[in-house]
Amino acid sequence: MSTKLVIGDFNKSSWSFRAWLALVTADVAFDTVQVRLEQRDTRQNILAYSPSGKVPALVLDGIVINDSLAICEYIASAYPDANLWPEDAQLKALARAAAAEMHSGFTHLRTQLSFGLQTGETPEPLTPDTQEDIRRIFAIWTQLRERSGSHAFLCGAFGIVDAMFAPVVFRFRRYGIEVPASLQGYVDQVLACAPVQQWLKLAAQEG
Repeated sequence: MSTKLVIGDFNKSSWSFRAWLALVTADVAFDTVQVRLEQRDTRQNILAYSPSGKVPALVLDGIVINDSLAICEYIASAYPDANLWPEDAQLKALARAAAAEMHSGFTHLRTQLSFGLQTGETPEPLTPDTQEDIRRIFAIWTQLRERSGSHAFLCGAFGIVDAMFAPVVFRFRRYGIEVPASLQGYVDQVLACAPVQQWLKLAAQEG
């Protein structure tokens, strides 16, 4: 049985984006099964693969992993040579904490600055809570880059923590959120990296 990753729309599904980036970065052989979102039969079609009724879902021989961070963790364990987490134990702990915080938090940012790959959107005035979410994200990025000494991604090579924050980069780009000069290089690296560019090409082909 081949490995399948069930995803939503390339242009809409930020959680699918995260899991897909992890698999592509680890050079996993997998088939992509796309279920278009916001259709009358969306939930029924997802339930054919995943009991949660949500995407993404990683379909393996015998099990379904139906959570983006759990998918990333599985890929990191199954493909250790991909180095999806930093080797240093303390840096790895910080990266995992940051990924978990992104996975469960930043609800104000998600609500006010919805995910999208287009640019030029003008948001409503940012609420104080959204502004605090943005400040916290910049603090996380700064801490990881300072701790790792990386001038590219957050902890060196592109990894799970970068996959988790990649949709945030697109939220900032979509709404013209100003990024500190010290972090602009990170944003540029994410936008230019090969897996992200591959996702963008697939999104452009989406009808």
